[in-house]
Amino acid sequence: MDGFLQDAWGVLTGAMSSWHQGKLLVEHALTISHDTLHVLVGVILWLLIALLVRRPITSWRPWLWLLAIICWNETVDLWNETWPDPGEQFGEGLKDLALTVFLPALIMAAARLRPDLFRQGASRARDRRKRRK
Repeated sequence: MDGFLQDAWGVLTGAMSSWHQGKLLVEHALTISHDTLHVLVGVILWLLIALLVRRPITSWRPWLWLLAIICWNETVDLWNETWPDPGEQFGEGLKDLALTVFLPALIMAAARLRPDLFRQGASRARDRRKRRK
C-alpha cells in the first residue's frame, strides 16, 4: 500500500508540474498580459463547460465547474512557485481567481436577472409575426 501511495503521489506531482510548465509556455508565447489571459480563458472555459455539461449559461453548474478548475489551477501555482513574499503570492492568486470568474459571473447574473437582454433577436422575430397576423 505504501508503494502505491508513493507512486500515486509521484504521478500527481508530475502532472501538476507539467500543467504548470505548459501554462508558462502559453503565457510567454502570447503577447497579451497575464491578467488579460485569465479573463479570456475564464470566459472561453466557462462557455465550453456549459456546452460539455449541456447546461445554459444561466445555470450555476458551469460557473461552479469553472470555479473548481480555477481553484485547482491556483493550487498548482502555489504548489510549484515559491515567492519571497507569501502575502504577495497569495494576493496574486486571489487576483487571478477573481479575474477569471468575474466576467462569467457578471454575464450569468445578467442572463438570469434580465434574460430580455439576450433575446433581442427572438423578440424582434416574435414582434414581426404578431404584426403579420
